[in-house]
Amino acid sequence: MLDANRSGTAPISPPAATSTPPAATPSLLAATPGPALATAAPGAAAVPGAVAVLPRAGWTARCTRLLLSPYARLSLLLALLAGGAAGVLVCEPQRLLTHGWPPQLGGAAAALVFAAAYGLCTVVFVPRPLLNLAAGAMFGSQVGLATALAGTVLGAGVAFGLGRALGQDALRPLLRGRWLNAADGQLSRHGFRSMLALRLFPGVPFWAANYCAAVSRMGPLPFLLATALGSIPNTAAYAVAGARASAPTSPAFLIAMACIAVPALAGTVVAWRKRHRLRAG
Repeated sequence: MLDANRSGTAPISPPAATSTPPAATPSLLAATPGPALATAAPGAAAVPGAVAVLPRAGWTARCTRLLLSPYARLSLLLALLAGGAAGVLVCEPQRLLTHGWPPQLGGAAAALVFAAAYGLCTVVFVPRPLLNLAAGAMFGSQVGLATALAGTVLGAGVAFGLGRALGQDALRPLLRGRWLNAADGQLSRHGFRSMLALRLFPGVPFWAANYCAAVSRMGPLPFLLATALGSIPNTAAYAVAGARASAPTSPAFLIAMACIAVPALAGTVVAWRKRHRLRAG
């Protein structure tokens, strides 16, 4: 350095090591508008050019809530009932009365198939009296009665289950009228007794009683038991009438028709006299 100073030249210092920061690496967690992005695992190296994947849990949850909402389930119930009713109209089960039972079915198999068809038909609003008459005409009084009762309980259970699972949550908030509230309270508090009276004294359509019970808070076991017991007299009368329809002047046919008419008339009179209790709620 002394030599350099003596010669008048500035000392030449070694080049300083310059530290330049490394280029910023694109992060996996780049901020993007919309739902939250997936988080990287701790210690994981960031990969340049990687695209963050949006989670689908939120979208799936929203779709699930929409599909399971009360009105979506009610719409599904209405679609099922409409499809079933259309199927009955297309298949024309009344042809069994004119063309007879298929020859490949007979005995217990025919009774089981008829009971299953009976139950499904009642779910989609086919009147029970027609089905009871058909059971008596095709299988006789005793087997027809057993088959019709089995189909009655099956159809009532299916309708109750569908109404309870798909329609109760959407329809209960609509029970605002005095008559509707009174009927709901009667079925909810005195389910077995009320349903037994409805079955013994027909007046309310079978399918209507099923779905009203499903919307109420009535239990399934009292509903099915009251349906099975209360449907015996009326079903037996129709089965006998169907079995003796070829002899309309026979005593059995006339007694059966009387057993059909008297409960219906009695139920109408009782409902008329007790109407003020429904209004009072």
